[in-house]
Amino acid sequence: MYNSDSEIIQRLKVDDKKALTILYDNYWKVLYISSYNLLKDKEVCEEIIQDVFIDLWNKRKDLEIKVSLQSYLYACVRYKVFAEFRANKMMRVELFEDLNERLQYTTPETKMMHEELKSYVKLVVESLPEKCKRVYKLSRQEQLSHKEIAEQLGITVKTVENHITNALRVLRTSLGQVLFVTLFLNL
Repeated sequence: MYNSDSEIIQRLKVDDKKALTILYDNYWKVLYISSYNLLKDKEVCEEIIQDVFIDLWNKRKDLEIKVSLQSYLYACVRYKVFAEFRANKMMRVELFEDLNERLQYTTPETKMMHEELKSYVKLVVESLPEKCKRVYKLSRQEQLSHKEIAEQLGITVKTVENHITNALRVLRTSLGQVLFVTLFLNL
């Protein structure tokens, strides 16, 4: 019925519910798969997709999409997935470090989300104070125990624990703040 995404957006702006139905039918499955690859929770993913389309409908009058509609919808889903991580304390650094094992690259968008997160975690780790960074890398990349790290660096186990706690706090804080900003920079 509608020939392009821009025509669908224009139809949304004039309260055409059929345009919303067409959008939903065209995009719900790929958006669901993208969110499910990260969350692995059917109900939460269904809620996220539903919320994206409800938000789209509620904002239809002011909708200004400067990228493709598909990119816009993926960004909306990505934001809601990250918000879900934060809201449910699921945003643990280990989740991002082990994301390769959790992800099945069924969509380019999922891979893009993964690569963005990996790059950002690496950037944050590199910005840590030198000793903290060294301890974190020995723990996470070389899989050394706290005792082994303490012996190798000539510091106490408690100091190792403090460095790792500080590194994880910085990562959690940075990830929580940057995910929201990243979403809008990518639009």
